[in-house]
Amino acid sequence: MLQATAPDSAIAKFIEKKGEGIHHIAFLVDDILAEMERLHKEGFVLLSDSPKKGADNKMVCFVHPQDTNGVLIEICQEIKWV
Repeated sequence: MLQATAPDSAIAKFIEKKGEGIHHIAFLVDDILAEMERLHKEGFVLLSDSPKKGADNKMVCFVHPQDTNGVLIEICQEIKWV
């Protein structure tokens, strides 16, 4: 569940444009780089060429919603500290 914290935030704009419903679904993967490569080879458009630091100490990458019936897909991998 998402709620905008400011009227001009990205979340507020998304809800205004799309209405209520699923914003995104996240999938935890063991190897984000391998998964990004697999998705790219399958024809999916990724929103970045490399993983970014995301919430909860995870690396993340998003799949463009145009390829997933309007639902933003997030793949994420836990960052392992040594």
